[in-house]
Amino acid sequence: MALLDQSRWNDQIFEGGSWRPGGGAAADVIEPATGESLGQVNLATPDDVARAAKVAADAQREWAALPHSARAAVLRKAAQLWAEHAEEISWWNVREVGAIPGLAGFALHVAEQECWEAAALPSRPYGSLIPSEEPRLSMARRYPVGVVGVISPFNVPIILGIRSVAPALALGNAVLLKPDPRTAVTGGLVFARIFQEAGLPDGLLQVLVGGADVGEAMLTDPRVPVISFTGSTAAGRRVGELAGRHLKRAHLELGGNSALLVLDDADVDAAVNLASWGSWFHQGQICMTTGRHLVHERVYDDFVERLADKAAKLPVGDPAREQVALGPVIDAGQRDKIHDLVTSSVGDGVRLAAGGSFDRLFYQPTVLAGVTTSTPAFAQEIFGPVAPVARFGTVDEAIALATTTEYGLSLGIVTRDAMRGVELADRIPTGIVHINDQTVNDEANAPFGGTGASGTGSRFGGAQANIDAFTDTRWVTVRSQPASFPF
Repeated sequence: MALLDQSRWNDQIFEGGSWRPGGGAAADVIEPATGESLGQVNLATPDDVARAAKVAADAQREWAALPHSARAAVLRKAAQLWAEHAEEISWWNVREVGAIPGLAGFALHVAEQECWEAAALPSRPYGSLIPSEEPRLSMARRYPVGVVGVISPFNVPIILGIRSVAPALALGNAVLLKPDPRTAVTGGLVFARIFQEAGLPDGLLQVLVGGADVGEAMLTDPRVPVISFTGSTAAGRRVGELAGRHLKRAHLELGGNSALLVLDDADVDAAVNLASWGSWFHQGQICMTTGRHLVHERVYDDFVERLADKAAKLPVGDPAREQVALGPVIDAGQRDKIHDLVTSSVGDGVRLAAGGSFDRLFYQPTVLAGVTTSTPAFAQEIFGPVAPVARFGTVDEAIALATTTEYGLSLGIVTRDAMRGVELADRIPTGIVHINDQTVNDEANAPFGGTGASGTGSRFGGAQANIDAFTDTRWVTVRSQPASFPF
């Protein structure tokens, strides 16, 4: 049976375990490759958020009180359902997101693994004993925060939603999930159906498709103490500011402008293979995308020539109907932003080695040679299939180029001497490092997060990061007899 029966969610929102009309207007689910409508969803309003938060807060107390094995069982079933419905969900991922089938399949693999990892969290130790100067048992205990607000983006909505939703639920919380309206099905409605079928009790997962007003309502509602936000740095700054004003914890995973360093001893063919994947996978619409290629002058010209040749040969088109390497970018606004950065960079004297053109939402893989730190496409996050390439002569120059950014998400280093790569990485602030690999990697059990304008550190992936993110610590003491005081 189909997981996503449109008759169940067309013009509806998911609240309290059932579908009901939302307070906002109906919105089309648009396929970027064709511009066609795949269906409609109902947008939520701030009033819907207030109602959902109350339902979630009421349901959360009973959920947290269940035996840990009951919560783990729901997460295990959810993991199985991601696998069982992989073909159907992949279809939506390709059509709605513009993902090529390989990325669609990888997203489902990560979603399954995130649920398996989360299923192990309820049985983890939930505190520790602390030495005390007094005759008492002193403990630090972990408790669920209550209701977690999850705001996820359009680019990889399944991965970037499940990595917060699954551990938050597993640790005894309820969740309000607000996906980007452009990917309402894969970013939201799929989650509702997966966890509904997995047996999650009613009220614990609320899916509220909406715009900035819905996100702001989540940030200001007193029943939502923790916000997990993934999106642009500009939006993340606003989220962090509003969360701080309301004394809430905000876990922010933001933009990036990640560097790939190609050292003088690198195998050029291997480096180009890494570089092309790092910059052009999913049309460059990934926070970890390789946004800056820093190449030693000894191999620079060869690297640019071979990367441009690869760009010219990669097929671009509709991933639902053709076998392609790149699909469409999400919408015209994103395409125009990409093209403006490319054309302004070329206007500054940068050489367009490949690409730089588009047909509708299909942007050609692009190589920009001779970029400097002032080149717009070098200094800013592009979020598109563009590879700016800069030259360096010494290790100190490479470090200076790599650190000339406010971002600090991911770093790749290509060298025949792996330890040399590790030593170099130690001098470059970043949240993630890959030696002899490109910058785009993700595993459910690995810590994920960036520094600086890339976010507030590793708040995703791995048991400790998730426990820190979605629980509070309470000091508890126990005496066998009441304490005695001098007055």
